[in-house]
Amino acid sequence: MQGTPAYCHCRTCRRASGAPLVAWITVARDGFSFTKGRPRSYRSSRRVVRRFCRACGTPLSYENDAWPGVIDLTTASLDAPERFPPRDHVWTRHALAWLRLGDRLPRHREFRPKPS
Repeated sequence: MQGTPAYCHCRTCRRASGAPLVAWITVARDGFSFTKGRPRSYRSSRRVVRRFCRACGTPLSYENDAWPGVIDLTTASLDAPERFPPRDHVWTRHALAWLRLGDRLPRHREFRPKPS
């Protein structure tokens, strides 16, 4: 699986996960499918669908109608999350003041910059 892994600090991810941040990997929707079971879906806003495990409630994915070609997957829900270490932090303007991370990854106040 090819993708772009990141930590997200946005309020909606925090609320959906109950965690101070969420590690995601963004992958192309073409060629992606869940391999076991059928997740439940929840439209968390007008443009966003979140999917989670029917059996245990683990958050699995984030899909935004504004970006129909990609799907974000919760990295920790993958079989081998260690293969996808985050490359940067996004939405740091929403980061919790008490969260102190010692990594030196790039930080973006909102979205990561688009490639040139």
